[in-house]
Amino acid sequence: MPPFSVNVHRFDPYKNFKFRVILDGKAVPGVSKVSGLRRTTEVVLHRDGGLPSHFQKAPGLTRFEPITLERGITHDTTFEDWADLAFNQQGDAAMSLKNFRKDMLIDLLNQQGSVVLAFMVYRCWVAEYQALPELDANGNAVAIETITLEHEGFERDRGVAEPVET
Repeated sequence: MPPFSVNVHRFDPYKNFKFRVILDGKAVPGVSKVSGLRRTTEVVLHRDGGLPSHFQKAPGLTRFEPITLERGITHDTTFEDWADLAFNQQGDAAMSLKNFRKDMLIDLLNQQGSVVLAFMVYRCWVAEYQALPELDANGNAVAIETITLEHEGFERDRGVAEPVET
């Protein structure tokens, strides 16, 4: 059986260079890199008194690794505005809690630009914000803005079906 049910002529896996990040219902412009979605479930060792020579293993707590988003610096303030919600610049130790956490959608696109996979990432918040990279007068690189997001899990949108490729 071919690996693709709709496009039986296709054998290549999807590429990782076409994607879209959506916040507040709008695509975030210029995102050039998204770190992987990773979860780790701890192993709990349990020893049964009737079987003293070895341990049994069971799943424990699950952790979700932070996600890093990178993009070239522009006049768009999406990253900065979101990071500012977790940091009060007035210095009175209070922060805004209204939009502090956001759900984020990550779409993987095929080479035609159709969504082939979508992941919803829940209750994200900016844990680290880099407004400017190291600047180097002898360099020849794009200035990159970076945010690191903590979150409370992700799930694949099973409603996204394999698109028909023409």
